[in-house]
Amino acid sequence: MRMHLLSAILDKLKGGDRRSIGRSNEVVEEVLKDPQLFDPLFKGLLNKDPIIRMRAADAVEKITLQHPEYLKPHKRVLLEKIAASRQQEVRWHVAQIMTRLNLNQSERKRAMHILIEYLNDNSKIVITFAMQALADLADAEPQFAPRVIKLLQSQVASGSAAVKNRGQKLLKKLMSI
Repeated sequence: MRMHLLSAILDKLKGGDRRSIGRSNEVVEEVLKDPQLFDPLFKGLLNKDPIIRMRAADAVEKITLQHPEYLKPHKRVLLEKIAASRQQEVRWHVAQIMTRLNLNQSERKRAMHILIEYLNDNSKIVITFAMQALADLADAEPQFAPRVIKLLQSQVASGSAAVKNRGQKLLKKLMSI
C-alpha cells in the first residue's frame, strides 16, 4: 500500500516541462486533506525525474507553510541529501523550507553553510531566497547577524538588480534589530 501511495501521488507530478508546476497545487490540496500522503510526496524530492523533484519541492514548500511540523521526521534527509541538489528549482524551495525546521545549534550551522553556498548559485531566484532565509536565521539567532550582514552587503555590492533590491530591504530590517 505504501508503494501505491508513493506512485499515485508522484504520478500527478509527472510530465510537461520546468516552466509549469503542473498539478502540484492539486497534490497540495490532497496532502492537506490527508497528511499521510506527505511522506510519499517528500520522497519525490529525491526522485530521478527533475520534473517530479521540482514539483514535489513546490508542493512540500506550500504544505509546510501551513504545517512545518510535517518536516520533523525529514529534517536530516533535507539537510544532508536534498539541500545538496544542484537543481535550481529544488534549491529555491529548500531555501524557503530551511527556516521552517526546528534546528539545534549544529543543524543551524549546517543550514547556514548550505544557504551561504546557495549564494553562489547561477539562479538569481536561488540567491534571493537564500538571502531571505539567512536573514530569517539571523533574526532568530542574533549571533549570526554580523556574518549575515556582511554576506548581504556583498550581494548588494555585486548582485543583479533583484538581488540588490532584496538585499537592501533585508539589511535595513537586520540593522534595525
